[in-house]
Amino acid sequence: MLKYVLYAAACIILICLIAGGIHLCKNYFKNKKEMEKYSEKTEIAKSPGKVLVVYYSLSGNTKKIAEIIKEKTDADIYEIKTKEKMPSGPKLYMASKKQIKDGKYPELAGDMPDFASYDLIFVGAPIWWYTAATPVLSFLEQADFKGKRVAPFSTQGSNIGTYIEDFKAKAKNAVIIKDEKFNNLSEKYDSAVDNKIAAWINNITGQGQ
Repeated sequence: MLKYVLYAAACIILICLIAGGIHLCKNYFKNKKEMEKYSEKTEIAKSPGKVLVVYYSLSGNTKKIAEIIKEKTDADIYEIKTKEKMPSGPKLYMASKKQIKDGKYPELAGDMPDFASYDLIFVGAPIWWYTAATPVLSFLEQADFKGKRVAPFSTQGSNIGTYIEDFKAKAKNAVIIKDEKFNNLSEKYDSAVDNKIAAWINNITGQGQ
């Protein structure tokens, strides 16, 4: 009997490994095809005005995108921080899942930014459980954009889930404009990511092709 249980367990593990491998391969070729579109150097055609970049980052992926936007637009930058340090590894996944399910997000540190003087606000979030990281959801609950133009962006493995829908539902008095998503890629795609961000900004300012 034990032999059959072990055999069944081994089969399940093998199937999971094959499925995981297929998923990784699909993502690889999908990312490669997308980033080929941004192989040519792209410059910012028109200033978007005074810009604020708001972001939360735990692993550094979202911070990287935020800093490129800052550099390209001469923006001010605001990092969302939590009062208590977020856990890592499996503990993060369990804690964030419970926060999303209960609608009780982590308490934030520091004052909220003053949006009054900005023409455009970027807000970036890593994707946790197919929506924005819970510190960003906490930020959105407290923020009032007061009619400002807001461009959301996300970083993720491959799937943004309901991030944009959730963002629109929570971003009070925001004029939501074109969003963009950035899959977590290796350094060999850095120049393409840079071009993608420039193309996105040009699209926002009406200079896209």
